[in-house]
Amino acid sequence: MRPCRCEDVSGGARACGISFCNSRPKREVIQCVTMLPAPGVFHFLWEITSGAVQEGATVRTIGRLACYRLEDSEVTLTVRHGSTQHQLVVLTGFVEPFLPITGALYMMLGECESIEADGTTVLRARVLNCVEGVNLPQLEDAVSEQRRFFQEREREREREREREGGTSAPHTSAEGPC
Repeated sequence: MRPCRCEDVSGGARACGISFCNSRPKREVIQCVTMLPAPGVFHFLWEITSGAVQEGATVRTIGRLACYRLEDSEVTLTVRHGSTQHQLVVLTGFVEPFLPITGALYMMLGECESIEADGTTVLRARVLNCVEGVNLPQLEDAVSEQRRFFQEREREREREREREGGTSAPHTSAEGPC
């Protein structure tokens, strides 16, 4: 369970849509609890390996299964971006047993951890699915378009708050929108 910061917008309705928050006066920030883990923001493998993702963040990513080490409960996902081959170690203890297919595309949902001796990032998988057949260039375009949409939506919200003269915080938690 993760805490969520949401706001009472009118008549007991919450900005995050959670109906079991404590009743509070309008526009007073309250603390509520959600039952599900964070949804996981999609990050490309090269973004994770470059250190752009914080430790503990819930992420989704995709890559080809290069090798599976059963004794260590680890897989290595790889992906080519430009002329560089990126690799990421994924801990699979929570998703075993599964039938690994070397060379197949896998989509993973999990948390970033920094447990390697040299400080490199590894992911602890909560969900690991074979998604062979996904068009990677089209997926990259879709994720980029989604990011542009969310950025534009946030800019619109900021402009609206400025016009109203309010300085209330956006309806988001550390993991993203409520």
